[in-house]
Amino acid sequence: MYDKSVRRRRAVLGLLVVSCLILLTATFGSTGGAGFFNEVISPIQEGASRALKPVRDLVGWFGDTLDAKGQVKDLRTERDALRQQAVAAQAAERENAELRKQLEMNQALGLDAYAPVGARVITYDPSVWYSRIGIDKGSGDGVKPGMPVVAPGGLVGTVEAVTRGTAQVTLITDSSSGVPARTNVGNPPVQGVVESSGAGNPNDLLLNYTPPRREVRLKSRIVTAGTNSRKFNSLYPPNIPIGEVTRVDDAGSDSQQVHLRPYVDLRGLEFVQVLTAVNGGRA
Repeated sequence: MYDKSVRRRRAVLGLLVVSCLILLTATFGSTGGAGFFNEVISPIQEGASRALKPVRDLVGWFGDTLDAKGQVKDLRTERDALRQQAVAAQAAERENAELRKQLEMNQALGLDAYAPVGARVITYDPSVWYSRIGIDKGSGDGVKPGMPVVAPGGLVGTVEAVTRGTAQVTLITDSSSGVPARTNVGNPPVQGVVESSGAGNPNDLLLNYTPPRREVRLKSRIVTAGTNSRKFNSLYPPNIPIGEVTRVDDAGSDSQQVHLRPYVDLRGLEFVQVLTAVNGGRA
């Protein structure tokens, strides 16, 4: 009984399928077949499209996200490259500015006669006294102990020790340093010796041993005394700027102390020059 019922249902289903095929064939054979097909299929397509829209949107979102991540990575790489270029450009601009200042100073003071050798500062004194630096030029470049060192603005110190490719420079703030100096005005100018103030302050030097009753005014410029004598070659050429007077203790007395601030920022040195010849001859 059950088998007969199943066979009957299958027969009915087959008949319905055949009828549908016949109906579709007849419909497409007529003039309005396409319209009928659209009327039947369009609702199905629209429903399927609506049902599949979230899936399409999700697939599109994943695609856009992956594209965006790739673009972000590319942009970050480009940003890092541009940042490195900007840093390099700033460093080059700063270096060019320093070199221009050195050239201007050389021309103004006639330092080309002393065969200046440009050097980069590579080490700094880690102590609070900050009295020494290291540079990247040495005996292989004609640098010797005792040669004066300058930077844009004025005097820095003297070469203390050398290797083939490096040198150690003692700054004018060191307690062992003493530079014969004078005021750049006056007839005659006030003479003295620039020394460390002993306070560990790189911005405070002293002009000691000035003549009695010779007053030094505030903001006076102090320069190296040097010498033009053919019999004596001074360690320092004349007229190299050292600093400006900031305070005078016991003015005009025998114990007068003249304080000055160096023209060169000794804590911010990056480039210096070693004067390898004095009075036109080798030191």
